[in-house]
Order: sequence, then C-alpha cells, then structure tokens
Amino acid sequence: MQPLTAPPRYGQSRPAPSVASLPMRDPAPSRWAYRMQRIMLTPHLRRLIRVGLPMLAVATCVGIYFSSETRRAAIIDTFVDLKEKFEHRPEFMVTLASIEGCSKELAEAVRARMDVNLPQSSFDLDLEAARARIEGLDAVKSAELRVRSGGVLQVIVTERQPVAIWRMDEGLTLVDDTGHRVASLISRGDRPDLPLIAGAGADKAAAEALQILAAAGPLAPRIRGLVRMGERRWDLVLDRDQRILLPTDNPVRAVERLLALDHAQDIVNRDLLTVDLRLPNRPTLRLSPYALTQLRSAQGVATVESDL
Repeated sequence: MQPLTAPPRYGQSRPAPSVASLPMRDPAPSRWAYRMQRIMLTPHLRRLIRVGLPMLAVATCVGIYFSSETRRAAIIDTFVDLKEKFEHRPEFMVTLASIEGCSKELAEAVRARMDVNLPQSSFDLDLEAARARIEGLDAVKSAELRVRSGGVLQVIVTERQPVAIWRMDEGLTLVDDTGHRVASLISRGDRPDLPLIAGAGADKAAAEALQILAAAGPLAPRIRGLVRMGERRWDLVLDRDQRILLPTDNPVRAVERLLALDHAQDIVNRDLLTVDLRLPNRPTLRLSPYALTQLRSAQGVATVESDL
C-alpha cells in the first residue's frame, strides 16, 4: 500500500494544468499595430500603394531608358519612318484634279491658282489654303475641295455671274449682283445683254440698280444706263439725253409713279431734258431749249437772246 504523496510510477504522465491556472493573453493589438491597421484602411493610401507605386516604378524605368539621347533619336526616327510609309501608301496618293462647275477658261485659271503638285499624299494636301487661293480669283464666288476615292482631288467651283457693266475712269468692269468684280471688259459691245451703271459707289448699290431696271421694264428699249450720284442716289439715263432724277429713298416707287404718269400724259416722249422725282409730291420737268422757246411763243412771251 502506497502513500498518497508518493511520486508517480514510471511511464505515467502528469496531469495537465487547468485553464484557470494559465496566464490570460490580451487579444487586442498593440498601440503601434493598431495605428498601422488604421493607416492601411485609409482609401488614399491604399490607392497609392496599389496604383501609384507601380506607376512610379514604370515611370522611373521609362525615364531612365529615355535619358539616353541615342535611344530617343532612334525611337523618333522609327516613328517618323513608319508615319511616312503609312502616309505614302498608294491608297492615300492623289494623282488627278477634277475641276467642276465653271467654264473652261476659269478652270484653267483655277488649276494654275490652286498650286498643287500632283501626285501627292492626301495627308500633305492643305485643302484650306488651296481653297483660299482659288476664292481669291474675282470670278470665283466659292470653292469646295474634297479628296475622292481613286486618288482624285475634286474641286467644285461656284462661278460669279455678271449682271451689270460698271463704267469707271479706268475702263469697264463686269460685276455680280453684290457688286463684286468678276472680270474686265474691253468693249461695251462685247456684252450688250447687260445693263450699264456708272459713278463712284455704283458697284456697292448694284442690287438696287437691278431693282430699278426691273421696275422700269416698259422703258427698257430707251434706257442707256444708271448713274450713281454722290454715292447716295441714281439718275436713270434714257436716249435723247433725257434723265430721270430718282430720290435717295425708295427709288423703285418713284419709277412706278413715273410709269403711271407717262401712261396718263406721255411724259417721257415729250421734248424734255430731265424729270426730277426727288420730291415725291412735286415732280419737276425741265424742257429742252427748243421746247421752252416754243412754249413761250405760244404764251406770247418774247424771248431775247443774249450774246453773253
């Protein structure tokens, strides 16, 4: 019989200590560990570590690579060579120029003014500069340039149409409905179908002149032209040296009143020098010297001729 305090026999394990007897471990992180965890939860810091650092590493490597001037020159030469090969491929070359919408003479002038050497790559063509040069021609109202398939440069020209002849001290000039110069004219007989306007500033009021001529349709066989007076009003010139003085404002209405008066009293066919319509309510007639003498004789008024 053994005592209760006797040591255990050989091979027998000691009983495990109880949980209550073990020291308690605090599961909370340390102060520095807690701070690091809070910092790592910051969105900006996480984005910086996940995106910013790899980009910085790549940028550093690229910067180190391109720090060599030899490498930079080699890459630039390679890029330029590839660009030139691509732009000068056959499908991008322009070999022909087609000019449409104008006369043959103007087409030759447009071709010379365009100043485009063909064949040429479509990437090298400055269409805006070529269009500006073409529209610099007096006879060209507008131009449109486009590159069509097949290597054709299409030029669509809108030609100015002359509507009147402007007589100046320098000579005769064809103008369109806006008064823009179209071309020079050698002789009035070259364009008998166009009306004649004269005087300083007549080109700027060409549209009003056309309206006056349209309103004076019944007088068309006798009309010789329109003269701009003081750059503010018109004189309608007829044959037999007759003039119709039109007002500054609303000259078309004055011409219509003249036609009504002529229809009633046959004014224009009388022996008159001028019909002054500048005052709407009082037209003034100026007789020729012969008609004035005959009128005074009919009224019994003696006329005395003076040598002065």
